Amino acid sequence: MKLVIAVVRDECAAAVQENLTRAGFGVTKLASTGGFLKAGNSTLLVGVEAEKVDAVLEIIRRSCPPPEKVQGDLPAGGAAPGRRRAEVVVGGATVFVLGVDQWLKV
Repeated sequence: MKLVIAVVRDECAAAVQENLTRAGFGVTKLASTGGFLKAGNSTLLVGVEAEKVDAVLEIIRRSCPPPEKVQGDLPAGGAAPGRRRAEVVVGGATVFVLGVDQWLKV
């Protein structure tokens, strides 16, 4: 058993959730916020058998726009005073696949 944790942008969360549900996967959606850009994200939790992880990952890939580079402000502090610009990658999904020792519905 595996737990797939996918952090996606709010703009594509509904499509990912709908496509996973249509494919027969149960999905739990949590609201989350990125630490750097302070943008809204959704964290999706999907519990699946190990042999179905690739299918879940493919649905996530197809449902999210490809990553792109954007400019963001670094917080003030450190050696340089004031704000500094930094290039970051947004879009796509950040996915973690974890082993599950036990899965219970009580």
